[in-house]
Amino acid sequence: MLRTVLTAAIALAPMAASAAEVVSAVLRIERERPAPISRLELPAGDEGFMGALLATRDNETTGGFLGHTYVLHKAAALPEDATAALDDLIEQGARFIVTLAEADDLLALADHAAGRDVLLLNVSAPDDRLRGVDCRANVLHATPSRRMLADGLAQYLLWKRWDRWALVHGSHPRDREKAEALRAAARRFGARIVSELAFEDTGGARRSDTGHVLVQRQIPGLMQGLREHDVVVVADESQVFGVHMPYRGWTARPVAGDAGLRATAWHPAHEGFGATQLQRRFEALAGRRMTDLDYEAWVALRAVSEAVTRTDTADLATVLAHLLSDDFELAAFKGMPLSFRPWSRQLRQAVILGDGFTVVSISPQEEFLHQRTRLDTLGVDEAESACPL
Repeated sequence: MLRTVLTAAIALAPMAASAAEVVSAVLRIERERPAPISRLELPAGDEGFMGALLATRDNETTGGFLGHTYVLHKAAALPEDATAALDDLIEQGARFIVTLAEADDLLALADHAAGRDVLLLNVSAPDDRLRGVDCRANVLHATPSRRMLADGLAQYLLWKRWDRWALVHGSHPRDREKAEALRAAARRFGARIVSELAFEDTGGARRSDTGHVLVQRQIPGLMQGLREHDVVVVADESQVFGVHMPYRGWTARPVAGDAGLRATAWHPAHEGFGATQLQRRFEALAGRRMTDLDYEAWVALRAVSEAVTRTDTADLATVLAHLLSDDFELAAFKGMPLSFRPWSRQLRQAVILGDGFTVVSISPQEEFLHQRTRLDTLGVDEAESACPL
């Protein structure tokens, strides 16, 4: 008798709820970037898209009981065609658009879409200015900012009492921005940058057969004059030199940052908090491991679904209000519920610290406290925010 009652209740659930249709999309802006130094890090080409697809399938499972349907479109465009691609997705009914774009491209899309019934979900641009002076009301950030990643790394290094840092950064703009985030993290948590070096990218072959021979001689010489330090912290988002830093320094010191111990949104070896089932479902779908972009796209669309489920509507204004409210929480296999910071539109989330094979730790570390949530010890806090929203 109980089984019959439950079946009847489930069958009636869609009739009791609204028949909301949630149309989402993934838009990737194509910019040529040099291949990574290690062939093990060559991109698969569908990063982000597959994470969004898995999220849509998960959303359909939940939505099926509530009468909600989920549709996913995808598009890729060159920067000069980006706004036209966005217009096309909006014409197809997309209201929640996951963007794989650099900061300037994202701002162009956001300004083009201003005043229209569409929300952009940033899953690839870590620039802190997008959460600060260049924040936009129609953009939410599912990817961690550089400050969040730097703070997560700094907390663990301070927990280890490795408070004397030698900072080595690249010469490209994104490398300098990462270096500034690391400096800010050092100031926030009490680390000392005892030495700082810039590694100039002079061009030339980055993946030649004899490259390791030259690097083996160059890097020890570069590091020879550093003051006594506990750890080498690398800022090399451009992937010019960072992967060569471990095992090649003048003194035997651990390496962290963009080489060695890395702070990331996701890690393919992460199994805690039920993450194994997410990893397996993704691998069965995509035939490869889940990357940061996949996880962040998955999180972005799962957040939308959670808000739609709680509000029982796909109305964008209602969904956005719930996403930014204190009532919103998302379970996402990181041990603490995720939520959005209303002052910067940034998704609060833990940062995973790992090497090439294992998860070493997860920040925030327990010893770092906050009056609201320990997740707000990662990244720019409300009192520091420069976002005019």
